[in-house]
Amino acid sequence: MTAIKRRRGMTLLAGGLAAGMLLAACGGSDDSASDTTAEETAAEDTAAEDTGGDEATDGGDMAAGCEAYADYMGNEGTSVNVFTSILPPEQQLFEEAWAQFEECTGIDIVYEGSDQFEAQLPTRIAGGNAPDIAFIPQPGLLAKLVADGGPVPASAGATAFVDEYWNPAWKQYGTVDGTFYAAPLGSNMKSFVWYNPQTFAANGYTVPTTWDELWALSDQMVADGIKPWCGGLESGGATGWPATDWLEQVMLRLYGGDVYDQWVNHEITFQSPEVEAAMDVIAGWMKNPEYVNGGYGDVQTIAITPFQDAGAGIAAGTECGMLQQASFYANFWQNFDESAVVGPEGTAYAFYLPEISSDIPQPVVGGGEFVTAFSDRPEVQAVQSYLASPDFHTNKAALGNWVSANSGVPLDTYAAGSIDQLSAEFLTNPDGIFRFDASDLMPAAVGAGAMWTEMTAWFAEDKPTSEVLADIDAAWPAS
Repeated sequence: MTAIKRRRGMTLLAGGLAAGMLLAACGGSDDSASDTTAEETAAEDTAAEDTGGDEATDGGDMAAGCEAYADYMGNEGTSVNVFTSILPPEQQLFEEAWAQFEECTGIDIVYEGSDQFEAQLPTRIAGGNAPDIAFIPQPGLLAKLVADGGPVPASAGATAFVDEYWNPAWKQYGTVDGTFYAAPLGSNMKSFVWYNPQTFAANGYTVPTTWDELWALSDQMVADGIKPWCGGLESGGATGWPATDWLEQVMLRLYGGDVYDQWVNHEITFQSPEVEAAMDVIAGWMKNPEYVNGGYGDVQTIAITPFQDAGAGIAAGTECGMLQQASFYANFWQNFDESAVVGPEGTAYAFYLPEISSDIPQPVVGGGEFVTAFSDRPEVQAVQSYLASPDFHTNKAALGNWVSANSGVPLDTYAAGSIDQLSAEFLTNPDGIFRFDASDLMPAAVGAGAMWTEMTAWFAEDKPTSEVLADIDAAWPAS
């Protein structure tokens, strides 16, 4: 449900954006955006194979500071249109991040944002007016576009960067029927638990690092008169999506990536023993009347509490202990308290939702966008390649309020102690098990339909688990 969640949070980004930029200026590395490592140079040599670069470019004729862009030269006076659902103020940060690339290569990147992106893109393609590049928010949409004959395979440069700098799962999500089309862009981390560090310190609580410690802490909060968990599912037409995230977290932690993939593809059904067991875990957690809903009431109030408001009890310090939510929730804390500080010693921060089994190392559920090309013109291939490079991702991350799963971005690019830095630490771990938000991968009738409504009914009406799962299965398209 990545795209909807991003759009609903957009109106709250402006204030957080300014703060994020200030933190980045204070905590980021001064030279991280410009230095080129030996590994990056090797990848960029591979990138030059099809970026349309002019191999005869003489370093002596190159403008000072443009050496890092040599592989993309030879396309002066061209333009590349980029179509996306990402709107201001984020647009300006993208334009700033690739400004030197434009100046050095002579390629003009024309940014076009639309809040009707997902409806307009297929129409434009069908009408012969496809953009040169689009930022695709879900792998499912990419697969549909490929089936309709839209995108072209990714450039060799983008492919080389993804092979070297991303967890292999990311390439899988940009691949359709064995062909790689789309390199990852921004990323978000969903496997977080939000809490109030000052409340923890005052009560002597320690951040849990194991599954058992998490529930021992929950029980301690109950004994101390604090409801340990809060949550909210209300999100307008997308009501219910946070509960799908809870199910995804548990499925990945219980069974690992292979079973998660089978579930996404309906090779195992919602009525399977695996999903039933995961629902039992959630029932003991977010439907436990001793545990929820801190600051709002009983279990049923979860269904009607706006997801944006769910953390209010944490901000209050005494009503709620923890909230399972994604990294983007950092943008909401100042709604509760204008003086809120997000950080390890502030009034809001997050910790990693622990593993359930040591056999499944560091499972992470996340999301992001993908850079997809609809033309193989040399300048388009050059831009797609550059947008997959550590150089671009470092430039963009240094501006704040954005996270990359590209391991070529130094962690000190992010503000020290920021939620962005913490997210990047987990998203770039090559040994972790990363999987994309399952509801974004499933058919819309399920992932953006029955899963939302049925999980909401599970909380609001205490609808039996067996009926919830059967009704989700019934919504799965026949073909």
